[in-house]
Amino acid sequence: MTFLFRSGSLRDKLRAILQATYTHSWNLACFVFVYKGLCALQAHTQGKTYQSHSFLAAFIGGFLLFGDNNNINSQINMYLTSRVLFALCRLGVEKGYIPELRWDPFPLYTAVVWGLVLWLFEYHRPTLQPSLQSSMTYLYEDSNVWHDLSDFLIYNKSRASK
Repeated sequence: MTFLFRSGSLRDKLRAILQATYTHSWNLACFVFVYKGLCALQAHTQGKTYQSHSFLAAFIGGFLLFGDNNNINSQINMYLTSRVLFALCRLGVEKGYIPELRWDPFPLYTAVVWGLVLWLFEYHRPTLQPSLQSSMTYLYEDSNVWHDLSDFLIYNKSRASK
């Protein structure tokens, strides 16, 4: 995405990718340190480990290290949100709160997600994250105009009339 949508030289784009990678890995390393430290502290203080220790340690670590609303943290949190929702659905089935279906719900889930995202893109675009808006604009609007093969291989953007 950086190569497609970020302006600047190849050097600038590579620098942005390396900076994002560094920030992501640094935040994750610090989170692991805080999480494991708080879990150990709680277990030591209370004499044994409880399920709540994990949640509380991660809650504090997440707030401290992933609480800034920036592009990297936003991507990480959205990724985790989708994984957590899937896991909670599976847990709900495992615990009997949600009935186990006799058919695979994935095609229906996929259809709902794609229907919603395109509806939001077409009619409520500002509600979508900016990087998703850019990707969808490229795919569903910029693709309406083709000049030559370079539009397909590099980046298709409407060219000014001469």
